[in-house]
Amino acid sequence: MTQTNDAHPETTARNAARTVRWVTLWGLGANLVLAAIKFVAGVAAHSQALIADAFHSLSDSATDIVVIIGAPFWAAPADADHPYGHGRIETMVTVFIGAALALVGLGLAYNALATLAAEDKSTPGWLAFVVACVSIVLKEGLYRWTARVGRRLRSSALAANAWHHRSDAFSSVPVAVAVLGSHVQPAWTFLDHVAALLVAVMILQAAWRIVAPAMQQLSDAGVTEAERTALDVLVRETRGVRSAHGLRTRRLGPDLYVDLHVLVDPSLTVHEGHEIARAVKRRLLREGEDVVDVLVHIEPFEE
Repeated sequence: MTQTNDAHPETTARNAARTVRWVTLWGLGANLVLAAIKFVAGVAAHSQALIADAFHSLSDSATDIVVIIGAPFWAAPADADHPYGHGRIETMVTVFIGAALALVGLGLAYNALATLAAEDKSTPGWLAFVVACVSIVLKEGLYRWTARVGRRLRSSALAANAWHHRSDAFSSVPVAVAVLGSHVQPAWTFLDHVAALLVAVMILQAAWRIVAPAMQQLSDAGVTEAERTALDVLVRETRGVRSAHGLRTRRLGPDLYVDLHVLVDPSLTVHEGHEIARAVKRRLLREGEDVVDVLVHIEPFEE
């Protein structure tokens, strides 16, 4: 078996982890400040919905803390116990965040259905509407920033946590609707519950999009057929490769590991076969999406 010795360029895992923590710390601070403002404004404006939304913002802090604590662990280099690195820790954190998001969605849906027939006894003040609108704008902005950094760093945990910001923005929508509706037409209190139910469905869909691929990774699923074909084409087009088979992939966090069998002319020397293996590895690292390591097994090609 030939395992090439080309040193992969130093990944920026530690720098990425610091960026993830920095972005998440900003999110944590925003959640704590926003929760306090919502609670005080909810009490002052007699808005039970805004008070409940304050606790939602506070609950978002839990996932922020999980990301802040977890980032240094999944960025740790490979060791004897974890020869492929610690990327699966990020995947587990992603599942946790997705599950927490699903609970938020289920909670909003249950509360909307359980209180659908209830009538609000007091009309909330305009302060609740203003704070809810500020929350929507602020948390949507945090979502976009966090999601953009998450895509750039290929961090599934940060991208998942971004959806917690958006879920908080979504949960403020029915609060604003309730205040506005109660002032325009007191009989329209049902709009609050309908809007909350729609928001819950959107949050549950987002949770599924987060959890499903993460669970695929934890079950050690490989890349899709199309992605596998693209990798196979890169290998077969490499000079000196007569054929290839046994291509296998696995994901650890955002990184993709590949191993395969490459068939070469049996008359080649060991050194020449090794050079072909190195060429295959370099090409996959350079042109393969998310590929960080390649193990090539050289075999003689027979007609």
